[in-house]
Amino acid sequence: MRRDFSLIMRSALGLVVLVVSLARAGEDFDARALRRIQNPPLGLPPVPVPAENPPTPEKIALGRKLFFDRRLSVNNTMSCGMCHVPEQGFTSNELATPVGVEGRTVRRNSPTVINVAYVQQVFHDGRETSIETQPISPLTAHNEMANPSMGFVLARIVSLDDYDGRFERVFGGGPTVDRLGQALSAWQRTLVAANSPFDRWKFGGDENALTAEQKRGFALFNGKASCSTCHTVDREFALFTDDGFHDTGIGYFREEVAPADASPLPVEMAPGVVIPVERDYLDAISEKREPDLGRFEVTQKPEDKWRFRTPSLRNVAVTAPYMHDGSLRTLEDVVRFYARGGVTHPGLDPLLRPIDLSEHDVAALVAFLQGLTSPDLAELVADARSVAVGD
Repeated sequence: MRRDFSLIMRSALGLVVLVVSLARAGEDFDARALRRIQNPPLGLPPVPVPAENPPTPEKIALGRKLFFDRRLSVNNTMSCGMCHVPEQGFTSNELATPVGVEGRTVRRNSPTVINVAYVQQVFHDGRETSIETQPISPLTAHNEMANPSMGFVLARIVSLDDYDGRFERVFGGGPTVDRLGQALSAWQRTLVAANSPFDRWKFGGDENALTAEQKRGFALFNGKASCSTCHTVDREFALFTDDGFHDTGIGYFREEVAPADASPLPVEMAPGVVIPVERDYLDAISEKREPDLGRFEVTQKPEDKWRFRTPSLRNVAVTAPYMHDGSLRTLEDVVRFYARGGVTHPGLDPLLRPIDLSEHDVAALVAFLQGLTSPDLAELVADARSVAVGD
């Protein structure tokens, strides 16, 4: 995964050149984005679009601008795109959990916004049921963008000259909470990416699209490893999620087991330079971490304690680190975690159990997961970065 991340970063300059070249050639990113909604790539179903928020090129352009505007944070330093970095799979590869305004701790990993159009319950705990309403939480969370209220955000937008008339031209009226959410979601809904080697093999009939090892990995995925129980594959498309909530033991371990461990923690001081640091020292200089009870915080049902939403596995090779807390760094780590049966405790999901996987099996499963990467990611990055070209 580190090698994959390096390749992504080395390609960033090339993507900037692509953005400029396309802009000079008269490429219309907004029209292309709209076509992605209207004609989703191989392997994905029709994009769900609310009747009250039909996409238009102008609305998409406004949403893209808002997503990358740091002025929408309380002190003009944070944008949505700083936790959902386009070149890093629209998440943050360097951090287990992102850093908010003034370095404040955010307790959960940044989920990718690729294919977020298909997510039925948003956030790791599913507390929102629409990407139209989702932006309110990060915009007003004290440890994220830290605005004191949505009214404050709207007043900020009204005060900015480059937004003068933009909402009026798109919506027929000035900025409101609803219109802000509609614009942001209109652009995010265009971030669809499939047509992966797996899709071309499974749904396109190209027998050469996957390697023999990847095909073996898919057989394990559906068979002995039982991954497809939660990461579902349908006959004509695959979202690779059951849209459910499951307790893998990660939350239990983080809240009940890890605090009792007094051994030093490995801290990466520089790329590849890791030293052990005593926990007492880290506790003395660290912000106190809030507990995380998962889905229970939404439903208040005891059985939902430490349950988190099943993420899609599409483009998973470029969206490390993994799990709701970013505690697993590589796909190999994830496969081995599930092979162990998660973390045993009374609330563990009954679907999880130890699986006898050989190293060859692990490699095959990882190879299959790497075959879920879309070739269209570069276009999504170019689209995202086009906001800096003459917006």
